[in-house]
Amino acid sequence: MSNNPLRMCVACREMKEKTQLLKVVKNKNGTIEIDEHSKKEGRGAYLCKNSECLNLCIKKKCFNRSFKSNISEDIYNKIKEYIN
Repeated sequence: MSNNPLRMCVACREMKEKTQLLKVVKNKNGTIEIDEHSKKEGRGAYLCKNSECLNLCIKKKCFNRSFKSNISEDIYNKIKEYIN
């Protein structure tokens, strides 16, 4: 087992190493953004870096639940660009 911490994907609910997941953060100002280097402060939610989990996340509104607010289509488009 490696030293990398495990995090759960909000869509598929699988535990994976932090480095295998994309972190999305909601900061104190309520801004939601991709955290490529996992260094930003705020509430984080993790997503597998594949389109299947992204589509499941959109369908189940996983980020809405994680951040307790509605997520704009713009955020999902940025994630799609990042994954592809």
